[in-house]
Amino acid sequence: MNEDRLLKKRLGIWSLSAASLGGVIGSGWLFGAMYAAKAAGPESIVAWIVGAIAFGLVALVFSELAIVKPESGGLVRYPMYTNGSLVASLVGWGIWLGYAGNPPTEASGIVQYVSTFIPGVYNGSTLTPTGILLAVVLMIVFVLVNYFGVHIFAKVNLVVTIIKFVVPTLTLIAFFMSGFHPQNFTSYGGFAPYGWSAGLSSIATAGIVFAYTGFRAAVDLSGEAVNPRKDIPRAVLLAIFVAMILYIGLQVVFIGTVPTSSLATGWHGVNFNSPFAQIAMSLNLMWLYWMLMADSMISPAGSSLVYTASNSRVVFGLAKNRFFPRYFAKINEKYGTPTRALILNFIVGLLYLFPLKSWHNIISTTGALGIFTYSAGAVSVLVFRRMGITQADQRMKAMNLVAPLGFVVGSLIIYWASWGTLQTTISLLFIGLVLYAISFFINKQGKRELIGGTWLIIYLIAIFTLSKLGSFGGLNVIPAPLDSVVVAMVSLLCYYWAVSSGTKFMNTKETGISDTQEFISEV
Repeated sequence: MNEDRLLKKRLGIWSLSAASLGGVIGSGWLFGAMYAAKAAGPESIVAWIVGAIAFGLVALVFSELAIVKPESGGLVRYPMYTNGSLVASLVGWGIWLGYAGNPPTEASGIVQYVSTFIPGVYNGSTLTPTGILLAVVLMIVFVLVNYFGVHIFAKVNLVVTIIKFVVPTLTLIAFFMSGFHPQNFTSYGGFAPYGWSAGLSSIATAGIVFAYTGFRAAVDLSGEAVNPRKDIPRAVLLAIFVAMILYIGLQVVFIGTVPTSSLATGWHGVNFNSPFAQIAMSLNLMWLYWMLMADSMISPAGSSLVYTASNSRVVFGLAKNRFFPRYFAKINEKYGTPTRALILNFIVGLLYLFPLKSWHNIISTTGALGIFTYSAGAVSVLVFRRMGITQADQRMKAMNLVAPLGFVVGSLIIYWASWGTLQTTISLLFIGLVLYAISFFINKQGKRELIGGTWLIIYLIAIFTLSKLGSFGGLNVIPAPLDSVVVAMVSLLCYYWAVSSGTKFMNTKETGISDTQEFISEV
């Protein structure tokens, strides 16, 4: 906690809003519409709407949590207070892995777009060795901007966010007014050419989760906010609202302006190195083409600046949770940033970049993890209320409905990602469980920490088992739509078990890790 005092409280409403907006408007807008359309055709519009609903619910949950307890790295600290180290460690592990994949993803997106002008960096599906080297250089720049202080990050990001908000807005308007083909929505297999399941699966695998998830940057940076109780909710909700309008609109105009020549083999055949820029060229909008090519560097770079800052605070929180070595719970006194965490995340980002080598490959791997990490927040918000920690003037409206609904919708998105995708997620979570077991014995934690998190283990086993038996890439033992109904019911039961477990955890005085009792005494 002493290290928290070294963080510089310099972020106001505009800097926090720019951080969240900068997180949601990155390479997701440059590529997400194409990969979603490629996976599901016009039905991808529905996928963006469902994603917006899910993240809108999540945003309300974390807005209230940030009001009650603003803390840098809060996403991994809230579950520590309410359910203990097992839940906090697995959720934090998932958050960290998802965040760590962003800088290499954004760097890959930049290289893919500029491959039009720099030959030999992208071969049509993955980066070449030269392209990987260029991406590494970009990642180093992202770290350096964050290394020298949050005030430098805030100034750079505010300017970048303004620029990269203008370009997609102009793209949406220009495409709608030029060369729009209404028949694209009904021809080439109809509105849902690959069935409704394809659109639901695309939420996690086509970049939709990746695009929306940047809203939480303001929550991660709440410990450095000047007025967190007032500004964090505003920044988070503004980011989600703007992202929802923008991304749904971009998906509509992308579908309506894809050249018919690109649809000869159906939506699966759509493939552009620089999606919006190439369509702009086909429409003879050369002014927009050049603007898009410039923004292909600005938008992903701006998003990566945000994620680089956010994920260093996640590592900082995990170290305070004792999941990571306490070495990383250190703030550089001169710059007021967790510089050790920045360096660790850069190294891990390289481990994504070298084997996966492309924007789509990385986001397909981290998409399901992105949703999973929000589950504990929906639990913590009601536990805080039941414990009397959340005051009347801190409560968001209808949270008793919003929190469980957000948990259920998030569970469905994880399930819809398909069994093939979740198999990779199982492996990553198992590694996290092994690391937790090591930290459990090193830190001599008590059984209370395990009891408080038992619900999460059962919940994950249930979701993965249902995925194997269901219709989304599984054995189809449980057919659609019954499988989704079963997932919703099971997740709702697990949710209320989790809230009950969290309330008992916070009421228990005996503890091997003092964070919860310290927190209760503070409030």
